[in-house]
Amino acid sequence: MSTPEQVNRAVEIAQRIRNEVSRAVVGQQQVIEQVIIALLAAGHVLIEGVPGLGKTLLVQALAKTFEGRFTRIQFTPDLMPSDVTGHAMYDIKSEEFRIRKGPVFTHLLLADEINRAPAKSQAALLEVMQEQQVTIEGKSFAVPLPFMTLATQNPVEQEGTYPLPEAQL
Repeated sequence: MSTPEQVNRAVEIAQRIRNEVSRAVVGQQQVIEQVIIALLAAGHVLIEGVPGLGKTLLVQALAKTFEGRFTRIQFTPDLMPSDVTGHAMYDIKSEEFRIRKGPVFTHLLLADEINRAPAKSQAALLEVMQEQQVTIEGKSFAVPLPFMTLATQNPVEQEGTYPLPEAQL
């Protein structure tokens, strides 16, 4: 249950974020409101539009107001799932495998142009978005909380894009 103090604090945070983001992104109040609601509700956002509408600028402006770590992944056709989540690397000095955590270990993740990467790489985000954890070499690692993914995509008709699977929509 929410106390009046918690509600007032959420309203203050939402107003501060709205004011800051609105300075950078003009004329997109409805989108800004929806992104803030998703942030406060611990959800994720997919922003679609043709190039040049300010999708990435919106997320970058939000990140500046966010009191946590921000990471951007530029999704490309050659992006591998391990580039997103992380992987095990062999350390010659210690003669053992070490986990190298990927860019999803952040508070605010920008998955820029997510539909430019193949489905296998897109799917690497599903576990972290749903469970707030990543499994690498059979071990689960929690991501910092709060965690939010903001993905941008160009319309599927654009050259060099892959459709998102239903689970990501």
